[in-house]
Amino acid sequence: MKKKAVYAGSFDPPTNGHLYIIKRAAQLFDELDVAIGFNPVKQYTFSAPDRLALLRAVSKPYTNVTVGNLGNQLLVRYAQSIGARYVVRGIRSHDDYVFEHEIAMVMNKIAPEIEVVYMMPPAELAEVSSSLVKELWSADGAHDVVKQYVPDAVFEKMLQNKKTS
Repeated sequence: MKKKAVYAGSFDPPTNGHLYIIKRAAQLFDELDVAIGFNPVKQYTFSAPDRLALLRAVSKPYTNVTVGNLGNQLLVRYAQSIGARYVVRGIRSHDDYVFEHEIAMVMNKIAPEIEVVYMMPPAELAEVSSSLVKELWSADGAHDVVKQYVPDAVFEKMLQNKKTS
């Protein structure tokens, strides 16, 4: 039986931290579905189609990775719908762990057959978040810093968006 996993998030924008988790999960699982979600509380910088396109571009080297859209449905319901038995979650800090632990307990009540797998990025990526990238991007003279934190395709899209806004 193939091991299939889902790695979900808002990916607004996808960062090198996200890419690290995608790469590692692609090595561990036979199939990995990277899925963008929708959080009604968040204000997005990139549209869902843009985030899908960026994730497809950065995950192209991994032949066992597909990119999907879970929309506003529960992650465990999405995992069930595509036949995934694992949910991959990234943890960068103690606060992430506390939050993810609470989410995992709820997911386990809904779908106990789905296992949550936590992955930690290396120290140099632990401080990278989409929120930090967006905050730095809005500051004058910080584009060279942002370039370190996002894949090239994402940086190019950010530059393109900056020129058209």
